[in-house]
Amino acid sequence: MSLSFLSKSTSSFKTNYSMLSRRLSRPLQMTVDTLNPKVLKTKYAVRGTVVIRSMEIEEEIRKNPNSYPFDKITSCNIGNPQVLKQKPITFFRDVLSLVQNPRLIDHPEAKNIFKGDVLERAKEIMFHVPGGVGAYTHSQGIPYVRECVSKFIEKRDGYSVDPNDIFLTGGASQGVKDILTSLIRDNNDGIMISIPQYPLYSASIALLGGNQINYYLDEENDWGLSRSELDRAIQKPLESGVNVRAICVINPGNPTGQCLSAESQKGIIDFCLENNLVLMADEVYQENVYYKKKKPFYSFRKIALDMGSKAKDLQMISFHSVSKGFIGECGQRGGYYQTHGIPTDVKGQLYKMASISLCPNTGGQIMTSLMVNPPKKGEESYNQYIQERDNIYNSLKRRSIKLANTFNAMEGVTCNMSEGALYLFPNIRVPEKAKQEAKKKGINPSTLYAISCLEQTGICIVPGAGFGQKEGTFHIRTTFLPPEDQFDDVTRKLSEFHKKFMNKYR
Repeated sequence: MSLSFLSKSTSSFKTNYSMLSRRLSRPLQMTVDTLNPKVLKTKYAVRGTVVIRSMEIEEEIRKNPNSYPFDKITSCNIGNPQVLKQKPITFFRDVLSLVQNPRLIDHPEAKNIFKGDVLERAKEIMFHVPGGVGAYTHSQGIPYVRECVSKFIEKRDGYSVDPNDIFLTGGASQGVKDILTSLIRDNNDGIMISIPQYPLYSASIALLGGNQINYYLDEENDWGLSRSELDRAIQKPLESGVNVRAICVINPGNPTGQCLSAESQKGIIDFCLENNLVLMADEVYQENVYYKKKKPFYSFRKIALDMGSKAKDLQMISFHSVSKGFIGECGQRGGYYQTHGIPTDVKGQLYKMASISLCPNTGGQIMTSLMVNPPKKGEESYNQYIQERDNIYNSLKRRSIKLANTFNAMEGVTCNMSEGALYLFPNIRVPEKAKQEAKKKGINPSTLYAISCLEQTGICIVPGAGFGQKEGTFHIRTTFLPPEDQFDDVTRKLSEFHKKFMNKYR
């Protein structure tokens, strides 16, 4: 009996010792050295080094309010309007609040709190979303919402669209990533992106292992885009055997704020047709156009359909979002993409991809329906909606002009006016000593400028290096989203900082 026990104990010890030895001999599975190298290669500037430093400073201020010559961080690094006190559109939030808590719709006091058209819209949505916001929806998005989107596009472009060509998404970013995931098979698949560009594109291409092909916007011509530049950009990759599959175009531009002319858009479409490229049209800032008579927004879809049979073979995906415009509902994560000229079997594969995540955020889908179907003239909420919309729009335009003028008054700075979107991308002629200082620290001069600005003013801007810039130039990207009643203080701080920076490194 005892010998049997001893034998079992010895066997158990040997097994445990063997397991322990094996565990100790195997490396840890999640260290920086063992991560997917594509993850390590990926960069995302709008929440990168400078923003991480801003969060550290916020924590230092919380512990010691006198640790910096300012009492808060002003976040100009990202197009996030409501964090900078932009008020939500009342109609949208009232409808959403009722949909989130439908028992309020029939509450005895509801008519004393909510306008009649708010209650009717909430009832309409609940009829089409019987499970409410707590239930999964169709993977491609709620059919009612896709119909709302198709009517919006038809009104905008003058051409009808099949609701089955609409894919609702968790913000436009998710749609962009899904399309890039579908396109990129390996490093031989090339995607053309603008420089400067929004880091979503460079980061996604790097993460997917694709080949980033840069084309340059023309800063001297209001960040315009010429056909000759596209031809230049694609020539070398094609000669090297790269399979160039798509071109991404952001209009209105981010970070540059330009609006493309109809002629320029036609040239881009011709380029896509001649080179068999998918056109990825990022149009999330289509409501942020500040000079509509001079530079109106036209969707690429409208331009293509206006071209008639010439553009009949164009393959295009267009993106839109509730995060931008005058709505600024970034946290709702609502958006869509529309397919054009994409084969049915390919759309089946896109549907499969959407199904992997089951469905987009239901609240975001509902917000998308409100964006594309706001109150109509004659409805009770219409006047309030128009007043709120116009107040935000006109204030953004005023702030964009004031900030551009501030930059252009600075020594060694030039800044194109923002024709659209939410950003400026000023060019800063950095002194030679500042370049040498940045080199010592192993950072780009635009990063040195941005970090110095953050630590001296509390204003968080993004280095131009994170968006790409022409070699030998240095930029920063900033929003013009701080509240208008605080905007003079922001421009004053930026001007004073710039003088000190230039004097320090003169």
